[in-house]
Amino acid sequence: MSMKQSVKFDLGQTVSTPGALEALGQNNSNGLEYLQRHATGDWGIVCEEDKEANEEALQSGARLLSAYFLPDETKLWIITEAKDDDGNRQATTFLLPEEY
Repeated sequence: MSMKQSVKFDLGQTVSTPGALEALGQNNSNGLEYLQRHATGDWGIVCEEDKEANEEALQSGARLLSAYFLPDETKLWIITEAKDDDGNRQATTFLLPEEY
């Protein structure tokens, strides 16, 4: 199944904080595997409450949050902004929890 067929929401522009870029680089990753997981509804290691909130956000347009451990155990967050007044999600951001 291709990513396009299984994407559950629009990502908007994809951006990253400096810390997330550094962490991805240290783990020999460009982040695409995590972005694909996020976009297809694999929310990673978030708690059940956050998973449920994400599922509701797919309908309501609220913010979406995924979290993953990189191979060196660094925690990576991916956040997609809530829909704007026109119903568009403007951005998805890679960041480390301490950068939030």
